[in-house]
Amino acid sequence: MTTPGANSMLDRLKGIEQRYQELEQRLNDPAVIANTREYAQLAREHSQLQEVAGVVREYRRQLDELDEHRSILEGDDAELRELARAEIPSLQRNQARLEERLKDLLTPRDPNDEKNVLLEIRAGTGGEEASLFAGELFRMYTRYAERHRWKIETLSLSTTGLGGIKEVVAAITGRGAYSRLKFEGGVHRVQRVPATEASGRIHTSAVTVAVLPEADEVEVNINEEKDLRIDVMRASGPGGQSVNTTDSAVRITHIPSGIVIVCRDEKSQHKNKARALKILRARLLDMARAEQDAKIADARRSMVGTGDRSERIRTYNFPQSRVTDHRVNLTLHQLDQVLDGGLEPIIDTLTTKEQAQALSA
Repeated sequence: MTTPGANSMLDRLKGIEQRYQELEQRLNDPAVIANTREYAQLAREHSQLQEVAGVVREYRRQLDELDEHRSILEGDDAELRELARAEIPSLQRNQARLEERLKDLLTPRDPNDEKNVLLEIRAGTGGEEASLFAGELFRMYTRYAERHRWKIETLSLSTTGLGGIKEVVAAITGRGAYSRLKFEGGVHRVQRVPATEASGRIHTSAVTVAVLPEADEVEVNINEEKDLRIDVMRASGPGGQSVNTTDSAVRITHIPSGIVIVCRDEKSQHKNKARALKILRARLLDMARAEQDAKIADARRSMVGTGDRSERIRTYNFPQSRVTDHRVNLTLHQLDQVLDGGLEPIIDTLTTKEQAQALSA
């Protein structure tokens, strides 16, 4: 006989099993197969439920086996009763393990978690020191991407004369990139003595980071003829030096929203246009989601605020080799490791908090 807890779990899983079976039937329907978009949506949902369905089947087998062993305990065969009594604790541990696995699988997921990422880093308050730290943060995310074997491509880059970064936009491509990097959006504060500071005083500067899920073409409809104004310009390098002799830089203005994207890093006008459109789609998608999620703004609050030093999600203190994430009150004295891409302890803690909140909800 199954326990009340197991019965409660099975009641919750019944609807999922029914939905999985319904999806299998619909995916074999010729009418659905002929509708490419509908088929793709159903196939995606089927794939997401496939692992859950497999664990549910294993869970049911485990409960049946436990019921069988408990019934043996009520029988007359003393030897079989002893064997059953010895095996029940192991079966109960497996039941508990499968229940935890099912809870994890049933935790609500961000639909964007498997998407690629557009990473935007901009120097905030702090002048050149903020630009230098923006460069260090970009290196940190580059190293983190390399550790996960993700591909990172710089789409737009604006540097300073001293080697800092005013602004950089990069595409990060890889499985689960958004699920790991989405926590990085916000104001990152740095405390240290700048190389140019003769008196040795500690300065505080800020860098803003935005992490946007890459938009699919089907998600954002742009009418290029009506919605876009596209201007081409002569790309120029430091000091006004001409990079090439063609008008390769592209500025795209999205008329309905007023968003302006400029790309000038490629020598090809077509490549610059493609990059600008890629960034524009992601920003438009983010705007649309922000409007839809206005009622739950606390869960999707503004990533970067104003870029002021007082607004921060994380502080990097160089004199103490300390990194503090203020959202989870986590402090690590591992500044060098973190800046070298060792973000796992911070991101794991943030992921655990998100999962706990999702389960509670």
